[in-house]
Amino acid sequence: MNRVVLLGTKGGPAIRAGGAMPTSSLLELDGRRVVIDCGLGVTKGLVEAGIDLKTLDLIFITHLHSDHLLELGPLIHTAWTTGLKTPITVYGPQGIDGYWAGFMASVSYDNSIRVYDEGRTPLEELVTIQAYDEGLVMAGPLQAHALRVPHPPIKDCFALRFDGSKTVTFSGDTAYFPPLAEFAKGSDLLVHEALLPAGVETIIAKTGLGDKLRNHLYASHTKASDVGRIAHAAGVGRLALNHLVPADDPTIDPQDWLSQVAQVWNGPAIVGTDGLEIIL
Repeated sequence: MNRVVLLGTKGGPAIRAGGAMPTSSLLELDGRRVVIDCGLGVTKGLVEAGIDLKTLDLIFITHLHSDHLLELGPLIHTAWTTGLKTPITVYGPQGIDGYWAGFMASVSYDNSIRVYDEGRTPLEELVTIQAYDEGLVMAGPLQAHALRVPHPPIKDCFALRFDGSKTVTFSGDTAYFPPLAEFAKGSDLLVHEALLPAGVETIIAKTGLGDKLRNHLYASHTKASDVGRIAHAAGVGRLALNHLVPADDPTIDPQDWLSQVAQVWNGPAIVGTDGLEIIL
């Protein structure tokens, strides 16, 4: 079955009681399983989506913000303790090797004792860390391409397009970026981050971070109405809103998001929720 599962749909690293988890997604296409981003909660989300962690083999990280990266190491380690014996390749932007080295240092004792005591293959022998840039990232029956998108102050942030029997594009975190429409052209599904201006002041009040956070949100993310512009220009089959800012404001409901998108986009659109399965 070809599908996308939105495992975590919240923009930003904070978690709150009863709220959504930070960003991670699963793409199952043509027999491959691809995890896109590893925010807090990705491991549990994958298990609840019916994935046997021993079968993981491909992980893509769009950028090095913690809400996309924090649980990468713990996901792989948990898969390993579950019985993983086959290789995993992690594709990430420049700097991903530093994260992995730090994680491995943090679990060096556990790693060595489990190899000695339980006969496991050393974890470092199973994991390949591959830094990528714009262009073709992965060749084969399932291809992956990357497009650098603006997410200041981070330089290396990427949208990802996966082409197989279906085409799915993930925007990554990005300000409104018209070239993304050409990159996503003709995709069966576009999974795009979204910001709803009506909810920004609630975020500012909750965090107490003031103007610096407000300025970041508007400079680095895409308003829902502009997401509609990207979907329209790209001519995609379906649109799913993800990495919602905010995702946990009780005064905002799905129609608030969809009404903004519908100013430009009249195709099928859905507001992401944790665990949402989209059949391709």
